[in-house]
Amino acid sequence: MQQILVSACLLGQRVRYDGSDLRLDDALLRQWEREGRLVPLCPEMAGGLPAPRVPAEIAAGGGGAVLDAAARVINASGHDVTNAFLEGARQALQLCQRHDIRLALLTESSPSCGSHRINNGEFSGTKVPGMGVTTALLRRHGIDVFSQFQLAELAQVLASS
Repeated sequence: MQQILVSACLLGQRVRYDGSDLRLDDALLRQWEREGRLVPLCPEMAGGLPAPRVPAEIAAGGGGAVLDAAARVINASGHDVTNAFLEGARQALQLCQRHDIRLALLTESSPSCGSHRINNGEFSGTKVPGMGVTTALLRRHGIDVFSQFQLAELAQVLASS
């Protein structure tokens, strides 16, 4: 049975930067949970950050640039939290490799999990095209990443695998 790595916040775990969740109440997600397909993880917490925590954004780039040491993840207090984001991404990849997970459902706009857009790094609320650190690492290793807005697409890929 194909398992799916899923952002823990989408399952109601209060792990977001502000201590909240983004519980996704969807029939497909409930079905996959009943089937035992979901493997939850919050990369930021896996990397050692607490909840709640100071919000962070990728400065001058996206997740791929962070992996290539060409960009940093900075929190709103000005502290560099890049190492925690890199460690969380490594933890997510190791979890996928250990369980042969080839699909992920991650939270859009997150500096870790964003798959199509992230914040612009200026803490202005402006979204720009890009992906988070964990998404970039997973994709580099052949893992398909979907956002919570792409459940139908994920379901199609899951059905064909």
